[in-house]
Amino acid sequence: MSHSNIKKKILIFIPAYNVEKKIYSVIERIPKTIFQNNDIKILIINDCSKDKTYEEILKTTKNFNYTFEVYNSTVNLGYGGVQKYAFQYAIDNEFDYAIMVHGDGQYAPEEIPNFISKFNDESLDAVFGSRMMSYKSALKGGMPFYKFLGNIFLTFIQNLILGSKISEFHSGYRSFKVDSLKKINFKDKANYYHFDTEIIIEFLKNKLKILEIYIPTHYGDEVSHLKSIPYGLKVLWTTIKSKF
Repeated sequence: MSHSNIKKKILIFIPAYNVEKKIYSVIERIPKTIFQNNDIKILIINDCSKDKTYEEILKTTKNFNYTFEVYNSTVNLGYGGVQKYAFQYAIDNEFDYAIMVHGDGQYAPEEIPNFISKFNDESLDAVFGSRMMSYKSALKGGMPFYKFLGNIFLTFIQNLILGSKISEFHSGYRSFKVDSLKKINFKDKANYYHFDTEIIIEFLKNKLKILEIYIPTHYGDEVSHLKSIPYGLKVLWTTIKSKF
């Protein structure tokens, strides 16, 4: 039975931490077509930014005629904490799907329709963007070589431990069926970057179906708040722990 004629209720949530120079263009780049065919709300989570992110968010919400919700956190929730907030928000407000787009423009908002179109397949629990479905494109997009190798190495080890076949564990471009989020335990997970790995592990444990789609890689002048080595170690430790 096809539900494609019923408008999907979709939450686009945007973690925003010190992204005053980027947040406006991220909203601007979201393809207008998706608003015609779906019921969409944009939740921007200002994670206690130290710059003018909040002012920029307000400017953005005034300039675009979309439905916005802004959560201005007074404490730093962390990357995992922001997602927990968004997941809970999506569940409480009965959205069908939730899509995470980073506020720093590292992941192309232009790709959002590709994620949405995949959800016509109701057997899917999550659709993730992967930069590593094309190694060439990842390097061409300016992924630093040490990150490129680290990504391949970590993903290889994780697949080995988890018995999975995922091309990239470390992409932040993710969308979820909200009903599937209800089936996993996300509340007790990390507030930091390895939250992403913990969510994949939860999905695998619960035999939920993740589809990966190709996304272009873009490394511009974004400031990465991610420290590669501690992140790598945390991810490995998390993965090993989940197994035993």
